[in-house]
Amino acid sequence: MSNSKDEFRSGFVCFVGRPNTGKSTLTNALVGQKIAITSSRPQTTRHTIRGIVHREHAQLILVDTPGLHRPRTLLGQRLNDLVRDTYSEVDVIAICIPADEKIGPGDRWIVEQVKLMAPKTTLLGVVTKIDKVSRDQVAHQLMAVSQLLGPEADVVPVSAVKGEQVEVLIDVIASKMPEGPAFYPDGELTDEPEETLMAELIREAALEGVRDELPHSLAVVIEEVLEREENEDESEGKRSAPGMLDVHALLYVERPSQKAIIIGKGGSRLKEVGTNARKQIEHILGVRIYLHLHVKVAKDWQRDPKQLGKLGF
Repeated sequence: MSNSKDEFRSGFVCFVGRPNTGKSTLTNALVGQKIAITSSRPQTTRHTIRGIVHREHAQLILVDTPGLHRPRTLLGQRLNDLVRDTYSEVDVIAICIPADEKIGPGDRWIVEQVKLMAPKTTLLGVVTKIDKVSRDQVAHQLMAVSQLLGPEADVVPVSAVKGEQVEVLIDVIASKMPEGPAFYPDGELTDEPEETLMAELIREAALEGVRDELPHSLAVVIEEVLEREENEDESEGKRSAPGMLDVHALLYVERPSQKAIIIGKGGSRLKEVGTNARKQIEHILGVRIYLHLHVKVAKDWQRDPKQLGKLGF
């Protein structure tokens, strides 16, 4: 019974770390396509987006949670509950610490919380952004992370941007998974509904380059997605383009001043947001999109249970 088929491993892994430690970039590098949104803002990821990594010997399902933080609002509390549930259900928790920053109180607090919330889950250290420092610094950081996590945790250095050590990391994570069948058919990259991906990509585009306090107070809801009829280009001898999708999205902010920031002078910023988001969505869905964006003010939605429910939290 020891044929190689019996040794197929599958399971769930979740990347954890302070904001901007490269978790989403790593998720995208492992999956081989952009799935998680990346931004230098804390709290950018709002949904547990799962990326799926297919290999001959294993299938890894990457669960991307919102960062753990000390909650100040009802939204913060709900996001933390989401994290707590996820930690206890995954097989491996990978703690991401960048090679170019010293381990600080934030990292220690996260490791403490993870050990409290999921004492039985396998821990793994990932030293990210190794392309930014010398080999000596990488070695030094590996030792420091090893001390932080304890002797039983493996530590892997990786550069998601350069693709260095990505396969090694996949192998190490796979080795820690239980034996079992694949959960998803080959070729599937995420089990997130397309609406969720669209909303996240619009949100990412809207946050790009805004140095205000927008991240926490921006929510995006996809109102409807309508398919247009086939485009008839045959008369000119062109092949018929696939049906275009009309996507209607609402961007909710908490104050009129924030609405003005998102829209920009004469609507210029909103137009830019639409263009950037559209390109990303078309790339992922492989279909042409027409994006209709509207900005609405929902006063203090992060503190209002009714509004939170309406916005999907």
